[in-house]
Amino acid sequence: MLRSLSRAAAQKHGARWARGSGSQVGVPQHVVDLRSDTVTKPGPAMRRAMAEAVIGDDDYGKDPTVRELQEKAAELLGVEQTLLVPTNTMASLLSLICHCRRQGSQVLLGQESHLHIYEQGVAQIAGVHSHPVPDLPQDTLDLNELERMITRGLGSPYHLVCELICLENTHNSSGPVLSIDYLRQVCLLAQRYEVRVHLDGARLMNAAAALRMPPTRIVEHCDSVSLCFSRGLDVPVGSLVGGPKDFIKEAWCLQKALGGGMRQAGVLAVAALEGLAEAEEVLPRDQQDAQRFARGLQDLASPFCSVDLSTVETNVVMVRLAGLPPEELCRRLRAVGADEVARTGQAVRVLLLPWTQRSVRAVWHRDVSARDTELALRKWALVLRQLGS
Repeated sequence: MLRSLSRAAAQKHGARWARGSGSQVGVPQHVVDLRSDTVTKPGPAMRRAMAEAVIGDDDYGKDPTVRELQEKAAELLGVEQTLLVPTNTMASLLSLICHCRRQGSQVLLGQESHLHIYEQGVAQIAGVHSHPVPDLPQDTLDLNELERMITRGLGSPYHLVCELICLENTHNSSGPVLSIDYLRQVCLLAQRYEVRVHLDGARLMNAAAALRMPPTRIVEHCDSVSLCFSRGLDVPVGSLVGGPKDFIKEAWCLQKALGGGMRQAGVLAVAALEGLAEAEEVLPRDQQDAQRFARGLQDLASPFCSVDLSTVETNVVMVRLAGLPPEELCRRLRAVGADEVARTGQAVRVLLLPWTQRSVRAVWHRDVSARDTELALRKWALVLRQLGS
């Protein structure tokens, strides 16, 4: 019975894919998916590695591949230990709870940070008050404002005590990389007031690639770090949290309490090892393609959109819009008409998501080739010409 249901589901999804991948105008569609670097799928080599992984029960600490990943990641990040967890949201939540000892303590973070906007556990589960600080143009937080918020709670019966500063590198809504000098300044400020620093490094490997330095140079200025494997590394599931041994020991206990303990997790750990092994080659290529696209889009000199080239340092391109709703642009980019096929001989669909009321975000990853980048730019040019006519 279950076998027949599985076959029926596979046939249904396969038929749906076949219908969606064709074109009503008789030309096969080519899809360039720039919605996020989380849309990647494991390649043949990674799938083979997952199928052949040496596994054990990680809940008992007996999965050799998980241990190998955690040891290699600790060396890569320059921390004492790391812990494999299902998601980066859990990695951040574990870090918050471990750092913020008193109920109702305060964490300072960017008002557009992923942790503040998209992750609900800060108040609901951790019992921590998050105070959002305005993000500056290069995605930094004002040092004077951080110090003001920290000192306001010292000895005050009215204000919360700040125990943690959370930084995001790189930021989810743009590509600039936090400089080593800035990280050092935040670290010194935090140490002055005995406040800890957590780095949301979901795209830490992109930051390291852009700075052309090992991740250890970035992480050394923080008390803990998270790293996501499913962003740009082709891995289907998994993140790491890293820090001192006592910190990771407590995080392991909390992971169990939150339902994040895993059994034969080596199938995920080996995928992460494969992704890390290829990161040095793949991520710079993604960033070069993103920068080439940004320059090409800016060269179109359209009144409807623009890109600040100084912010395109990694694989994320933020496109500002004027007089054009983001939803309308996304609809036009993913649509294919007979006139497009007649003019170009191709049917290209570019997938994007509206980001704000006046912007869209495009993210490069290993499933977007140099040719895909060129096709996306041509499709964008076609849509902008149609809007201007």
